[in-house]
Amino acid sequence: MQRDQLTDLNAFLTVADQGSFTRAAAKLGTSQSSLSHTITRLEARLGVRLLARNTRSLAPTEAGERLLAALRPALDQIAGGIVALGELRDKPSGNIRITVSEDGATRLLWPALDRILAEYPDITVEVQVASEFTDIVADRFDAGIRLGESIAKDMIAVPIGPEQRMAAVASPGYFAARGIPLTPADLADHDCINLRFMTQGGLYAWEFEKDGRELNVRVDGRLTLNSVPLILRAACAGYGIAYLMEPIMQPYLASGELVRVLEDWCPPFAGYHLYYPSRRQPSAAFSVLVNALRENALRA
Repeated sequence: MQRDQLTDLNAFLTVADQGSFTRAAAKLGTSQSSLSHTITRLEARLGVRLLARNTRSLAPTEAGERLLAALRPALDQIAGGIVALGELRDKPSGNIRITVSEDGATRLLWPALDRILAEYPDITVEVQVASEFTDIVADRFDAGIRLGESIAKDMIAVPIGPEQRMAAVASPGYFAARGIPLTPADLADHDCINLRFMTQGGLYAWEFEKDGRELNVRVDGRLTLNSVPLILRAACAGYGIAYLMEPIMQPYLASGELVRVLEDWCPPFAGYHLYYPSRRQPSAAFSVLVNALRENALRA
């Protein structure tokens, strides 16, 4: 195989993965017109159409899907070989791609990155902060960070944080005016601040449990928000009861800006885990990140 053929195949794989000539061109550091010419040349050489494209969409054809199935393992093996060569150097090097929620990124991932980036200048990291659960295999991430109960069973999951709890809170002024709910059923008589998921678009049903009895409560109120910082501001301003993870609320509870209720209905659950495919061979750079996250967990 000639070198330009390998370049063309890599260009096709990038376009298919990105689903866009514009995004693929930016990733490859080339122009959109040049990339389009490369794909046209590859299709002419192979004698088949690889991409079905129009002004609004782009997707691999059946021939394109077959080529992708053959290309991905081969190029992944090449990439793995290059990473292995890099690991022969004095210090770990390479790129790590990871997806994580906003809370997990702020409280757990960044402290670990702050340490390893200072110590290992040849490690580069790409972080995607997203509220939705990401398919790390399909989206070609090295790993993800999510709560333990949401991770697929076929993944390797490494605990990197303590157990979590939810907390129902409101301002002292709100409870003085409206009274204190003693059970989740009492929330029907209160203004509650709903959380709308940014991806699915649905409302979060507040989850409670006591003595083995589980309750999912659909709450009502004047505010529905998809931003945790805004929910906190609204709760502090007295606009209703909020229901978020305990560590997020802790500074406000300590200062007295917020007061907690229904604590006996909020048992602990599995905290944050780093997860990655069981078939993945961890690189030296990735192992450095895993160890840093584990050390932070032990210190917590």
